Amino acid sequence: MITQIRGKLVEKNPTYAVVDCNGVGYLLHISLNTYSSLPNDEYVLLYTHLSIREDAHTLYGFSTKMEREVFLLLTSVSGVGPSTARTMLSSMTSQEVQQAIASEDVKLIQSVKGIGAKTAQRVIVDLKDKVLKTFDLDEVSVVQNNTNKEEALSALEVLGFVRKQADKVIGGILKETPDASVEILIKQALKKL
Repeated sequence: MITQIRGKLVEKNPTYAVVDCNGVGYLLHISLNTYSSLPNDEYVLLYTHLSIREDAHTLYGFSTKMEREVFLLLTSVSGVGPSTARTMLSSMTSQEVQQAIASEDVKLIQSVKGIGAKTAQRVIVDLKDKVLKTFDLDEVSVVQNNTNKEEALSALEVLGFVRKQADKVIGGILKETPDASVEILIKQALKKL
């Protein structure tokens, strides 16, 4: 019904933003990724999704169309509501969610608060084909990168680094050089950790 809102950003919090659109203030529930991409006090354009339930009409805002697409895909899965999908998009970027689904990374999906083992598996079963088709991901490269990433993370853990920090650094390296080998990942990560 409401697909986007353009207006002056009046208020900005990690979980919501208020956008003044011709004198009407819209409260949009946002992810941390959208929060970090918003300016402090300027005109913004947010892509939206209006969730209508018996007891509430809730407007969700996204900085990119891709984030909204991933949100809609996640909420189409039984057991994943809008707040769980927003939590997932707060703890991972849209691309990381897609990669996790495409590479069947149950542990990563399950690491999101509110998602158990069964729900994580259901997300993968329901969405893997859609994610591969919709976002044109190559299944082979996804699996290859995931294996390299896991091996590099394990090695860094053995070396005494915290997995969460190492995961962020390796994620950044993979964005720059997606086909990096395990050795390159470890060497680059050691320079940045």
